[in-house]
Formats: sequence, structure tokens, C-alpha cells
Amino acid sequence: MNATAPADLEPDGGGRGRGRSAASELALVQGMAHTRETLAAWRAAPASILLPWFAASFLVAMSILAAVALVAEFSEPDPYGGLLPGIVGSVGLADVAHTIARNLLVLALHSLSCVAGFIAGSTMPLEAKERGGVFGAVHDYAGRFAILFVSAATAFSLFTQTFVLGGLASDMANRLDLHQGELIVLLFPHAILELTGLFLPLAAWLIASRRGDWHQLLAATFVTTAIALPMVLVAAVIETYVTPGIISSYAAY
Repeated sequence: MNATAPADLEPDGGGRGRGRSAASELALVQGMAHTRETLAAWRAAPASILLPWFAASFLVAMSILAAVALVAEFSEPDPYGGLLPGIVGSVGLADVAHTIARNLLVLALHSLSCVAGFIAGSTMPLEAKERGGVFGAVHDYAGRFAILFVSAATAFSLFTQTFVLGGLASDMANRLDLHQGELIVLLFPHAILELTGLFLPLAAWLIASRRGDWHQLLAATFVTTAIALPMVLVAAVIETYVTPGIISSYAAY
């Protein structure tokens, strides 16, 4: 048996290193194969995949807007805050670029969380199975820890954004002499488009994790990010050039 065993699996010191390398390469190859198979299957029935993602992301977006309204209701407004371009001062392409850059950072975080879910839930378990022994156990526990870390980081992102946006909404409502709920409704046209796009990768992450379909998350990252990008761009244009006019007209009325 030893004479015919592959060189990279031989039980010497160098062989162990090559064995670990072979396990990593095998996990990567299998992961990419799963991604290609997943994309091919989704092309055959895109609606069955996209509709649950959009539904979940829309529900998250609505929940965040409700939470923002609640935070704004109980926040002490800053009398010097709430400076919204287009209402106080003029707007231009620099404002659009600033909004896009801010939202792209959030989208990148959510997309990377989706990739991390793929690595932790699919690639690392494959490596753990191939390596076995102590190294396999380390990879197994590392994968579980990574999933917990991604979940905690995502929750932190949600809470942080909710409180920051709630404070800003409180400041803006105070400056415009509006109720916080009124302001949230006026922001809805761009906010729901923006938030639904931003949370598409996380919606795919949540659905895949509930089903145990971790191997689909790399494909989900590609698809959700590609869909979210134009949504974020359009929302930034609406936020800069349309929303201020809506708010000004309502406040004046």
C-alpha cells in the first residue's frame, strides 16, 4: 500500500504538508464546482431564488425603518444637526458620490459576510473531513467560530446603523419641525430601495443558513451584489435630487 500511495499523502513530515495542501486544493475545487452547479440551477428557475431573497431583504429593511423611527422618537435632537443637502444648501455630484461611497462600504461588509459564510460553512468542513485528526478538528471548530463571528458582526452592523440613522432622523425632524414618523415616510422612496439592496446578501445568508445550503453562498454573493449595485446607485440619485424636494414641499405645506 505504501509503495503505491500518492506522494502528497505519504506519512513523512513533508508529506503531511503536501497532504494538507492537497486537502485545501480539493476543498477549493469542490467549492468552485458547487458554485458553478448552483449558478446553472438558478438560471433555470431564477424566480424561485430571487423572490425569497427580495422578500427577506424587504422585511429586514422595513424592520430597520421601524426601529429607526422608534430610536428617533426617543432620541434627544441636536439643534445644530440635521443638515440635509438639498434642503439646507445646494446638492451636486459630490453628494451623490458621498452617498454611494458610504453605502458601498455597507454592501461590501454584507457581501464579505456572505463569502465568510461560504468559507466557514462549506469550505472549512470539507477541509476538516479531508485532513482528519487534530487539524480536521481545528478546522471544524474554526468554521463554527467563524459563523458565530459573522453573525455577531452582522448584528453589530444592524444595531449601529439603526442608532446612527435614528439620531440623524431625530435631528432632521427637529430642524424641519416634523414628527419623526412623518420624516421616515418622506424618506421611504429612496430608503426602501437602498436598504433592500444593501441587505440582499444578508437575506441570502439567512436563507442558506436555515436550509444548511452553505455551499451556495459564494454564488449568492456574486448574484446579490450584482443586483444590489444598481439599486444602491439609483437610490443615491433619488436621495440627493428627489427626496429633498419631497421633504421641502411637505414641510412648506
